[in-house]
Parts: sequence; C-alpha cells; structure tokens
Amino acid sequence: MVLRFTLFSVLILGLVGFLGVAWIGLRPEPTPQEIVAAPVRASFLAAARPVRAGSLLRPDDITSVEMDVATTPPEARRDTPQARADLVGQMALRPVGQGSPFMTEDFLRPGDRGFLAALLAPGMRAASIGVDAISGISGLIWPGDRVDVVLTQTIGDETVPLERRIAGQTVLIDSRVIAIDQAIVQGAVGDGPEANRQVRTVTLEVAPHAAERLAVAARLGRLSLTVRASSNRDGDAAQETDAVTWGGDVSPALRAAPGTVTNPRPIQVHLGGNRREEFRF
Repeated sequence: MVLRFTLFSVLILGLVGFLGVAWIGLRPEPTPQEIVAAPVRASFLAAARPVRAGSLLRPDDITSVEMDVATTPPEARRDTPQARADLVGQMALRPVGQGSPFMTEDFLRPGDRGFLAALLAPGMRAASIGVDAISGISGLIWPGDRVDVVLTQTIGDETVPLERRIAGQTVLIDSRVIAIDQAIVQGAVGDGPEANRQVRTVTLEVAPHAAERLAVAARLGRLSLTVRASSNRDGDAAQETDAVTWGGDVSPALRAAPGTVTNPRPIQVHLGGNRREEFRF
C-alpha cells in the first residue's frame, strides 16, 4: 500500500514537471514593450548651496548631481564644461535650494532682454561713467565691487588764487559696480586677453538723485574710482560728500606762488558815525 502511494506521488510530480517545462518552452518571446530597461542615470548641474533670487551665479555655486534621465525634467542642464561656463554670471529669477537641479527657465543670461533692469535693486538706477587705465584702477575693478567716485576739476578763472584753481571731492559713496563695459559677471575673473583689455565704461547702481549728481559731475571734470574694503562697507557710508580738497591743501607751493596771498589780513575802514566796512587784500 505504501509502495503504491509512493509510486503514484512520483508519477504526479513527474507529470507536473513535464508540463512546466513544456509551458516554458512553448511560451512566446517577450515583445520590446515588455522588456524593462535598467534606469539610465546622468550628471546634471545643481546648486552647491542655496541660491537667492536676484544673485549672480559664481563657479563655486555650481555642483553636479546624479539623476535618472527618464524622470528628470527636460529643462534640467546636463553637466558639461560648456554648460558650466555658460551658467556662470547668470541671474537667478527665483530661489534654488541646495542640491536642486538648475532649470533653464530659472535664470536670465547677461545680454538677455531685461537682464540689467532685473539686476537693479528696487528704486535704483544704472548710471555709466567713462574711465581710463588710471581712473579705472588699471582694470582691477570687477562687477560686485563697491566704489566711491571722486571728481577732480580745474577752475579756469584767472582771478581765482592758484591754490583754489584745482579742487577734488567725493561725489558718490559706496556704489555697487554692476557692469564693466558689457561684462556683467560677478566674481568671474578671466585669464585670457579679455582680462587685460582696457576698461572704458563702468556702470554703477545708484539712487535717482545720485544719478543726476553723477551726470553733472561728468561735465565738470575728471571722474576717478576708489575701491572700498569689502570687510568695512558700512564703516563710512555716512561720509560727507560736500567736503572739498583744494590744490593749496595738497601743495604748499601753490599757496606760496607769486601773487598769491596766503594769509589775507582784514582791514577795517571807518566811514563815519557807526559805519564801518572790512576789506581783505
């Protein structure tokens, strides 16, 4: 009885195995749609740290993250040397969190319509001045620097003493440089021929009244730029701009020039009664 039951079980198992092998052999090949491909991953450009809206991208703001190509939005930027170079200097239109991929619509490139207007703080204006190798500090000023603007002018009236014919004063204080010629790239310093070119125009971010002051100063005389220390931008932000340095304050020779009265003495003339006038010669 036991032998018969064992033999019957072996026959059943053999039949099941035979049917399984036959089913596998007769099953049709899977179609291409049924084949599930392994996920394809690639490197995309992303924020190395949080990026604020309105800021210009620096090279150290950019990193690379591995992402699934199939699920990554088409606006994401692949990580290539050219893509990194193009991204530097672009302005963020909205905040980008650390590790988030950079999307094409999130940035405005220099030269795009409205880029300069979007770069300015609310209520501010962009005003340009002409400079040369000396007044522009030999091309060592870059977008993002903070500068003061100094006016030097010569007074052509020969009746004015020599010591008062040349004057200098600071007409603008703590203005942000937003462009050098047509370059609007914050913190990007090139090492090619462009880095050594002579700068001819510097564009500053100024208040409306300061823009008027700058335009008038450009007609009065020569404008020069002085760079402010980045660690002490607000140290003398309230400096008085009406103080004037005269030629005689710098050169004692002008005060001692022939025909120049260095210390005019007042003379009082009595005209009778209580009338008196004071004259200086």
